[in-house]
Amino acid sequence: QQLPEVNVNVPVPEGTKSRFVVCEIKKDHLKVGLKGQPPIIDGELHKPVKVDDCFWSIEDGKALSILLTKHNQMEWWKSVIKGDPEVDTQKVEPETSKLSDLDPETRQTVEKMMFDQRQKQMGLPTSDEMQKQDMLKKFMSQAPGDGLLKGEDSLRLVGSKGTQKFLMEKSHLS
Repeated sequence: QQLPEVNVNVPVPEGTKSRFVVCEIKKDHLKVGLKGQPPIIDGELHKPVKVDDCFWSIEDGKALSILLTKHNQMEWWKSVIKGDPEVDTQKVEPETSKLSDLDPETRQTVEKMMFDQRQKQMGLPTSDEMQKQDMLKKFMSQAPGDGLLKGEDSLRLVGSKGTQKFLMEKSHLS
């Protein structure tokens, strides 16, 4: 499997034609077999799939290859069919991917996380901390006169995430 999809290979007698195959892919269920015989697979899928993006084919006349496109393409499946033996998804080693392969929103999130990690390793402020410092500097540059915050130990900035308290030292304000 890969994050976006699961490939299922089912051996079939050599020379099997597609007209002899029964392959029903539903959002939460998979049924696979040969006409006139009990199903080889018939059960509830571990997680939902995008039915319109799933397909099957016969490979070399001796194997049925089924591609299941996951509905949630950011998680590993422990099994294809519920109740089947499970794999330890913590041991899965994902393929290395390039940032350019990611959609713009995911790429931006990953780049921000990488930047923040590098900043922390160097003992520097993260992007969120830099944004807060910029807000504080902007506020201080707009404050009329030196006496606005005399006697104050802290400044409260209210944002979408609630109230955050910033301790101020004169060296940080200039």
